[in-house]
Amino acid sequence: MFFQLPPVIFGTSGLGNIYEAIPYEVKRAIVAECIAHSPGIPVFDSAGKYGAGLALEVLGQCLKELNVKPEDVIISNKLAWYQTELKTPEPTFERDIWKELKNDAVQKISYEGILECFHQGNELLGDYNSGMASVHDPDEYLATAATPEEEDKLYSDILDAYRALQTLKEQGQVASIGVGSKDWKVIQRISKDVKLDWVMIANSLTLHSHPADLIEFIADLHAKGVSVVNSAVFNGGFLIGSDFYNYREVDRNTPEGRQLFEWRASFFAVCKEFHIAPAEACFNFGFRVPGVVSVALSTTKPEKVKRNVEMSTKEIPVEFWDSMINKGLIGHESFLVRDKK
Repeated sequence: MFFQLPPVIFGTSGLGNIYEAIPYEVKRAIVAECIAHSPGIPVFDSAGKYGAGLALEVLGQCLKELNVKPEDVIISNKLAWYQTELKTPEPTFERDIWKELKNDAVQKISYEGILECFHQGNELLGDYNSGMASVHDPDEYLATAATPEEEDKLYSDILDAYRALQTLKEQGQVASIGVGSKDWKVIQRISKDVKLDWVMIANSLTLHSHPADLIEFIADLHAKGVSVVNSAVFNGGFLIGSDFYNYREVDRNTPEGRQLFEWRASFFAVCKEFHIAPAEACFNFGFRVPGVVSVALSTTKPEKVKRNVEMSTKEIPVEFWDSMINKGLIGHESFLVRDKK
């Protein structure tokens, strides 16, 4: 049975001051817009890593001030990072990413560590609790291994963390457990060992990059009743105008960089021809893949929330996709020429 999710899930990295510190009043306006325009019960995706817990604190405070009842909102907390005292001039995790933080964070991926992260997350949320839980970026955790033996140990830590999440689910403290990762093959590995309700695939399933074996894996998940959330459908913003592809600056002077910019210029030209915003095309593509039930979107601008939600019902003509295929910008994906099921 599928875990029911709305077509748009609201990311909260901006509430944790990613790349820039935005005023609290703006953060509250963002949350208010999400509440106002969500189709059904709003779902917020957050994490202890977002601003060393700042996003969780701000989300809870905003919801309380907006008089949102706990039963009228669903919060997903990606667990792995635990808020600690800031003892250095700058936080020690993910340097230069999070701005103006008052706390630091340490990673805790183990049975007890994930429980600590879960309970601290609920404390930071105040009157609210996370009903969805997952292990945050297990792919990055595994990537720190220097040897196969060390990777086996780290993977064992991840499985222990999921044992803790399963315990929380059995106790009724969370409604569902999932996994989120930028490397979808790590999700595939975990899905063979853990009974998941949902998965969040980041940076991997986009208009520019959509491997056939990933689409096949999503179909397998769908057949098993696992809901799939597609995240980072703009490849870190590059597909809609940023110079960063998957959060790394693109060098125009390299063959790879030139190829990316040339692809984007051609994509923008097709969008202009059909009067379609690049973001709309990216969302529509990522949402059409069979098995995908939701797209997670983040913004630091309140005025963009309504437009983000409206993208879930935006009609893209088949002729647009025909043009993209004819120009060699995408493959001959069959799901583009029929209604999303």
